[in-house]
Amino acid sequence: MEEPVARPSATSEAATSEADGARTRPDTAEGASSRRGTRYEDDLYSWVREQVEHLRAGRVDALDLANIAEELDDVGIAQYHRLESALRVLLMHMLKWDQQPEKRSRSWVCSIAEQRSRISRLLHKNPGLKSRIEEACDEAYESAVRWAAQETGLVESDFPQEQPYAWNDILNRPFDLDADR
Repeated sequence: MEEPVARPSATSEAATSEADGARTRPDTAEGASSRRGTRYEDDLYSWVREQVEHLRAGRVDALDLANIAEELDDVGIAQYHRLESALRVLLMHMLKWDQQPEKRSRSWVCSIAEQRSRISRLLHKNPGLKSRIEEACDEAYESAVRWAAQETGLVESDFPQEQPYAWNDILNRPFDLDADR
């Protein structure tokens, strides 16, 4: 008489991880390391999915707090860089507009409007960035001058050395081709 074959249950040796769809085997070295969780350094995506699962399940003791803190810090830094990037593009177009009025184009007007919209959305969703606007403008301006010089063929010294625009002008100064013709 044959012995019944044991079938794995959801919690036994062939359990499928919801986070990444991989099978783990607790009785193997692979299974043992899987129970400890994915290492942050080895697979960021799977690590994030596991940390989210731990948070939602209230398993605070299973969280990788040091790396979670690092990732959260990176999220904040990324928002600042998004602000700086939008300011860089906007300031570059403002500089080109002021330095080369004969080359103004609808694409410049559209780019200015788009970057203003991005800045407004970013500041609405991240009001804490408002305290860093001056810093972001100053950092963005340095790159904007280099970029504007490259695009216009002018030298960097043709542009103001210090960021010349008031915050209200950056966000609200009119740029209209029809008014200039």
